[in-house]
This record gives sequence, C-alpha cells and structure tokens, in this order.
Amino acid sequence: MRWPRLGWLLCLIPALAIAQEEPLRLAFDGQLLRVSQTQVLDRQPLPDSVQAPLGSVWKLFVYAWLVDTGAREPVYECRGQSKEEVYCCSAGQSIGRDQALVKSCGLYFEPQRLGLSATHWREYWQARQAPSWLLDLQSLQPQKQVRVAELLKALAMLPAQDQARRVLLDVVLNAADGRLVGQLGSHLRVKTWSWLGEQDPSSRQGGFAGWLADGTPLWAGGRGTSEQILKAYGDGLAAALPSRWPAETGRCVEVDLFARYPLQRVMAGDRPATPGPLRGDYRVEFANGNQLDIHSDGELFLLPGKLVARLDREEYVARVLQREAKAEPAEAAKALAVAIRSYLLQNAQRKGDCLSIDDSSHRQRVAPRPATPQTRAIAAWTSDLVLAGTDVTYHSDQSAPDKLSWAQAVEQASAGQRYDAILLHAYPRASLSRWDNPVASCEALPAAQDWLLKQRRGWRPRLAGEVGYNEVSAFAVCRVAFGRPYVDRERRRIYVRGVLSLQDRLDLTHEYLHLAFEAHPNGQDETYIEGLARHLLLE
Repeated sequence: MRWPRLGWLLCLIPALAIAQEEPLRLAFDGQLLRVSQTQVLDRQPLPDSVQAPLGSVWKLFVYAWLVDTGAREPVYECRGQSKEEVYCCSAGQSIGRDQALVKSCGLYFEPQRLGLSATHWREYWQARQAPSWLLDLQSLQPQKQVRVAELLKALAMLPAQDQARRVLLDVVLNAADGRLVGQLGSHLRVKTWSWLGEQDPSSRQGGFAGWLADGTPLWAGGRGTSEQILKAYGDGLAAALPSRWPAETGRCVEVDLFARYPLQRVMAGDRPATPGPLRGDYRVEFANGNQLDIHSDGELFLLPGKLVARLDREEYVARVLQREAKAEPAEAAKALAVAIRSYLLQNAQRKGDCLSIDDSSHRQRVAPRPATPQTRAIAAWTSDLVLAGTDVTYHSDQSAPDKLSWAQAVEQASAGQRYDAILLHAYPRASLSRWDNPVASCEALPAAQDWLLKQRRGWRPRLAGEVGYNEVSAFAVCRVAFGRPYVDRERRRIYVRGVLSLQDRLDLTHEYLHLAFEAHPNGQDETYIEGLARHLLLE
C-alpha cells in the first residue's frame, strides 16, 4: 500500500456514525423491525402507513418486464457523454441487462431507450393486479413515495423474480469490500436504493428491496446511502434475517449411489424391492456381504444393477456435508458446503437437464437418506455460492495448496474464524461467486508468486531480525486491473502488474512486506517498507 490509511478511515466514519445514530428499519413477513449495528432492537406489525421513496427499485420492475416479455434490447454502450455512466461502464465499454441491474445503471433501463409504451406498460401490470403507482410509467421515478406494504406485495408477485434473485446475489458478493457475504451468506437477494433525505436534502437515505433466497419479499430503509448501510449493518442484518431452506434448490443432480460397490439386492422388509422409485425404509445388500439401511421419499430409483438418486442441488450439497463431515462447527460446515458445491460445478457431467456425478471416495460421498435439518440449514445459508479461480478439492485431515482440510477448518472455526476466512486460507486465489456466473476477482500470476516464494527463502536471515515480521503462510499474487499495485490484507492478496521489470519486482516485494508486517506499526511506515524492499532486492 503506497498511501496512508487516513482516507480509508475517513470513509468509514460516516458509516459508523449512521449505525450509532439511527436504527435501520427492516420489513418482511408482515413485520417492521428496528435493527442496530449488531442486533434487533424491537419488532411490530408493519403499519400500512409506512412509506419510502422508490429510489432505484424502479429499475427492478423494468428488468422484470424485459425478462418476462422476452425482450431483446441492445446493450448500453458507454461513450463518456453522461456523468451517470459511472454506474454503468467505462467509456468505450458496454453493459448488459444483468450487470446493469446489479450496478444500478439507470441509463440502461430508461423507458425511452427501450422503446417502452406507456399503454402497454399499464396493460401489462394491470393484468397482474399491480398497485396504482406501478401502472403509470411516467411517474415511476426515484422520488415516488410508495407504501412499503404495497411494495412488498408487488415484489411477491413480480414476474421473473427467480432470475432476479439469482442475479442480485452479486449485490451481496460485491458489497462492503466483500465482507457482507461473509456476514450474511447468500440468503439476501436485493436491489439497493438511495435518495435525498426527507428532512434535509443535503443528507441521504437508502436501503434495499428484494427477497430472501426462499422468495420472501423484504425492504430496508435508513439514514445514509445504501453502500453505507450495507457496510454498517451487516452484523445486525445477520441477527435479524432468517435462514430458510430455499424455495428454489437448483437444477437436479443425478447420483449413481455406491458407484464402487456392486449391489447384490435391495430389500423392502423380507422381500426384494420392486424396480422403480423407492418410498420408505430399505436395506441394501452388497456383493461383498456388507449391508446398509437407507430411506427414500421417492428420490431414489432402483434400476438394473444400480441405485440412482435424483436430488435438487442444495439437497445434494446437504447430503454430501452429512456424509463427509457434519453441521458443526457452523463456520467450518459453511466453508465445506461451498467447497462441495464448487466441486460439483467443476466435476459433474451434463446429462440432459441434470448434472451427473458418482457417489464415491474418488468424487463426493452422498448420504443415502434425506439430509438432516442441520445440514440443510448450512446448505441454505450458502446456497448458490461457489468458488471461482481455482480447482477445488478437500480432505478430512490433509491440507495442501487449493485443498481444504476439514480438521483444520474445525480448528479455525473453533478459534473464531468465519467461513470466508477459512476458504481464503485454503484457496487463496479463489473468489466467492455465484453458481450460474462463477467469476474470479483474482487473475492469478503464478510466475510472480513462484518468484516471490523463491526470493523469500533467501531473505529469511535478513527478515528474521526485523521487529514485527511474520512470514505469511498463504497468500495469492493477482494482476492489478487498473491503478497502482496494492495489497488486500483481509483476503491476503497482492495485486501487481507482473514480475518482468525491476519496478514490478520492487512493487511485489513492497506489497508483500506490507502484508508480512500488518500486525506491527512498521507495516504502516511507507519509508521503512520501501527502504527494506530496496535493500532486499537491490543490495
């Protein structure tokens, strides 16, 4: 890091002040909650009189209309002619529908650009019994005051909400410098909004509206912009929001159970089971003489010579977690659930509309009975979350590069580490992303990382005498997309241009030292860090 942290602290102060001054209002399930930075303060039935500006939520209704009507509108091309393009893309680039919703690109959803007819718009929403404020295309503006109860009803019946929920997971993934997904998991799928303060036009109010992963509509509003609110209230929202088994549990997964153990027969009591779907308790007898009791609610199918399970994706994740480990400690289980889902995405075969994968120790082992409520809760909390940027593996007690050790994850969780920190330790080059759009935020530079590791071995005698130095066991070197090199301490990532030039190597050494001295004041002393980097590299 080549600039002082004062600017970062000044940005944080407003968000902290917001949380201390005024609770966040949160509405869902017919309730209105007041939420502090850390906890729920109180709750009451949602009064019909509670109103708020629509803000950027108007874009969500245009998005739903576009998806539901099968529109094929052009992408928005940024030409640098509007200051609003800062919410869209850089000059010379373009943005599509999904990312326009996530980034709140109002220029994309302008009715005039899309050729929306006010008459057709009214007829479309009238047929869906939408509230009156949604029928008038011209009045669908950020300043429009709407009743929160009506907004929640409109969200409950919104067309294309399944797709919107999937896409809006990116809002949580991108918010609060990536910390929010560590606090909330994946069960918040919302469009953010910000507008002028009601009493003081120089102030701001903001929040979000959308759904939980199971489809429950919700709304939040408070003092400050939506960005400040998501940074300040993460822990409070975690305490307030329920984690429920998702309404949509993903595409089907077909599993060849006991793939490496030939079946002798499947018994229903004292009689052989009838081929086809199984319902009830059964006993599986293997050719090697072993036996196993199983249960099916119609998801297991007895076919000639084999037993096949057809599961929803999140049920599959829960059953693998149940078979390979357990639901406690929760943070370790969350990390493993993300690894399980990522492994499925990276290794399953396509079979029609389903994914296909064996149940074996060479793949992932699957419990041959419905998942427990505890493992389903873990799968639900992380639903749709995967790792992008590396090949994911895991083991019960062995750790290696890009391999999560369950035993080590349990230790880390017991020491207070959150699931996202556990994942970053195991997969330093990977990024949390969503199932249907796995995008890595770290473009790995393996040559730069190998160079640094090799150099570090020679630097050890010199660094051992430096007060505050702590050799970093796991980190990643990534390509900086723009601007100057920097270090992301929380994710243990060093962003540089490469390692080809002397300046590149100085930058890499400099940023590594910031990471290695992060727990000591020397880590904030630019003169000291730069001097040490030059000494190591040039002398």
